[in-house]
Amino acid sequence: MYKIYINETPLILSRTSMLAAYTFYAKDKVLVVRYTGKSKNLLQCIDLLEKSSRYDAVIIHSDDYRILKDDFNALFKKIYAAGGVVKNPKNEVLFIFRKKRWDLPKGKIDKGESKSEAALREVEEETGVSDLNLKSKIIKTRHTYKEGKKRILKIVYWYLMESAGLEKPRPQIEENIEKAKWIEPGQLLTSNPKMYRSIKEVMRKYYQLYIHRLSKEV
Repeated sequence: MYKIYINETPLILSRTSMLAAYTFYAKDKVLVVRYTGKSKNLLQCIDLLEKSSRYDAVIIHSDDYRILKDDFNALFKKIYAAGGVVKNPKNEVLFIFRKKRWDLPKGKIDKGESKSEAALREVEEETGVSDLNLKSKIIKTRHTYKEGKKRILKIVYWYLMESAGLEKPRPQIEENIEKAKWIEPGQLLTSNPKMYRSIKEVMRKYYQLYIHRLSKEV
């Protein structure tokens, strides 16, 4: 599955043979489109999602999955970024508040940097927390936005990190970050916060991979 968030709505690229697996998207407000091999059809779906929130999801499928992905990616300029879910011994997570939304620290990968190096650097720059211990990968997310008339596909690599939690977080004001704060994630998420759907997906994966596993081990 190749999932991309466009204007907060998931667009899924799929093999036709895999459609039956998407039972969790079996809703009235899901648009399913067969790819004809013409990029114009992809642009119509992208434009629809950019201009409205009419659907809960859009699924585009093709027998030739590779061509579908290649044709889709050709419509965007790609930018690569990395970030972290940082937890302390209390299982609190380091969140930031920017542009009226709760978010996780992340940023673009510089030339010559590895994904993990960029993730560590960006977390420290955006939160002021430096005692970071990189543990493992969590997930990769994709979302789009526009710079003028140019469409951008941002691919973000997320990592689990640990910190002693002794440093007071300091938000990077020059990056429009208003707050950097240790918060118990369940408490935040159940309060229905303003948060990008891609960030909620990162947190769901974090819970699946680490919190649920730890509870089974206790």
